[in-house]
Amino acid sequence: MRLRALAEAGLMMGVAGLTACVAASLTTSMATSIAPGGAPLWPAPADDGAAVVGERRPRRRVLDLAVRSPALGRVAHVRLLLPRHWSRDAARTWPVLWLLHGALAGPDRHTAWSDHTDIEELTEDADVIVVMPDGGPSGTYTDWWNGGDGGGPRWETFHLAELRQILERGYRAGPDRAVAGNAMGGLGALAYAARHRGLFRAAASFSGPLHTLYRDPSGLDVADLVELGVATGAPSLDWTDVWGDPGEQRVVWRQHNPYDLADRLTGVRVHVSAGDGVPGAYDRARGRSGGDPVERLVHTVSQEFAGKLRKIGLPVSTHFYRGTHTWPYWRRELRAALPALLAEIV
Repeated sequence: MRLRALAEAGLMMGVAGLTACVAASLTTSMATSIAPGGAPLWPAPADDGAAVVGERRPRRRVLDLAVRSPALGRVAHVRLLLPRHWSRDAARTWPVLWLLHGALAGPDRHTAWSDHTDIEELTEDADVIVVMPDGGPSGTYTDWWNGGDGGGPRWETFHLAELRQILERGYRAGPDRAVAGNAMGGLGALAYAARHRGLFRAAASFSGPLHTLYRDPSGLDVADLVELGVATGAPSLDWTDVWGDPGEQRVVWRQHNPYDLADRLTGVRVHVSAGDGVPGAYDRARGRSGGDPVERLVHTVSQEFAGKLRKIGLPVSTHFYRGTHTWPYWRRELRAALPALLAEIV
């Protein structure tokens, strides 16, 4: 691939600094609640033994969980935004909105949507649980292929089996779900909705690379973004461990490519947005030469994906705009898309 070209384009962050930052964020201490009899107040574990090992409540509606995950082989973190009248022993359940973070706009983690957007204020009166899980420093939202041997990290299993079971068994999460994400989280949102038919009623991508096999001989490919994500987030690993080589293991790539899985989105309300890479309203350096190659790429593949949906007769709403691969735009796009997402589940 073209990591040197990526570096020259200003896309490569300091690997050591990013890795250290991510590692520090994943080891944030959690308070442990213990019942008077000495038993932890944790919910029933997932089927494979994944279990909550810590809770912290920094604000009234915010509940941070530490989850020991066999799928990941470590403890991962999850932020929940709870509805106003939520109770862990309530007789009812609540709809769930999943928000997935990206990997290339900084060392994002489970607090990214709280840190960079007003999601807490936007959902203050919403009768919904918002789930913001750790997606890993590489942000690939998949069970890694690992040369065909499988094994960890298994992010898809962590999110949609382990964590989902924990939330439903101990935090009153219900069966009505929507999912959205920015950047690689947008890829994850649409891949999850397509690969797990019936699990999500609505899915939105903000600047997600939704056609992973798109090739541009003169510029970036989505495979380059996968390589870059691994190089910055997990530099000791081989990026082809994610899905293999895009040529030699094309079938594996297609099995995780929203563009190839588009017909599996029947019945899902889909929204797609992306900027054109040209500095816009939220960019200080509007005259920056060359623009933003990552956002330009995701703009192209998002249009390809939306066109594929329309070609096969599936509805999709879109917003394509002037702008770059940065959080101020995703904050705006979330505000615009949120009412439609919630309308499908609340």
